[in-house]
Amino acid sequence: MSYELTDMKVFVAVAEEGNVSRGAERCHLAPSSASLRIKNLEDSVGVALLNRHPRGVALTAAGQVFVEHAKRCLAQLEQLRSDLLPFTQGMTGHVTVFANNNAISSHLPDDLARFFAAYPSVRITLEERMSHDIVGAVVAGRADVGVVALESEHPALRFAPYKEDQLVLLAPITHELAQQSHVSFKECLGQPFISLQSGAALHTFLNNHASALDGRLDVRVQVSGYRAIARLVASGAGIGIVPRTAIESSDKGKLAVIQLTEPWSQRNLHVCVSRNPAEKNLYRDKLVDMLCQPSE
Repeated sequence: MSYELTDMKVFVAVAEEGNVSRGAERCHLAPSSASLRIKNLEDSVGVALLNRHPRGVALTAAGQVFVEHAKRCLAQLEQLRSDLLPFTQGMTGHVTVFANNNAISSHLPDDLARFFAAYPSVRITLEERMSHDIVGAVVAGRADVGVVALESEHPALRFAPYKEDQLVLLAPITHELAQQSHVSFKECLGQPFISLQSGAALHTFLNNHASALDGRLDVRVQVSGYRAIARLVASGAGIGIVPRTAIESSDKGKLAVIQLTEPWSQRNLHVCVSRNPAEKNLYRDKLVDMLCQPSE
């Protein structure tokens, strides 16, 4: 097939407008030039892509397939341009970091701010994942650095301590559980929960442990962050489970913080990297060193 990127852009514009003249105008071309480009495109792929009518054009079945692929190709090319832009503006390095929700919400913002203060021209791609997915991504090379809470390690990765944390139960101060210093997760399953949204690592983690107990979370409200959980719990809407480090001093006196008896409630975070990375990355190593520095 021999056609140009401009041909694809013109075809998408004409298809979306349903009219050659309006599509050509979007691409700053004369209608005759747009028509010729589309005709050459059809000749190249060997099938009609448009049905021409007196008042406009409509996609053929083949045209519908082509326009969907063309849109994806153009979107990927635009993303390529965006990804390359930092390099043209003086970016010196890039690090991809996968981390669980706890790390992203509670710890990494301040630590990444320190890193950017030291290395302002470096760019970081930060994505939330479940801990076991993070390990697989670092092993496969899809992520340079992982921040995980795991009880077992992977032989292909090097793990270093990052932060100590613990999952705790939040309850309204008037709740029946508020007078207890410790509570089992099973005791909580009959209560309405304030939870993170479906797909969040902690939401999936708690649902899996509920299923293991032949139970389920009675989710009353789903929210986007730990602060919303704390506020709703304090209002009496339900109970919630959050990392202890997500609790702020302003929460004291507004809700009860209760330890969970399950061993999995201890969620110490570790940084993981490949023992034998495929490529050298100075800024990956600088970031890992900074994250793993002992707290002063």
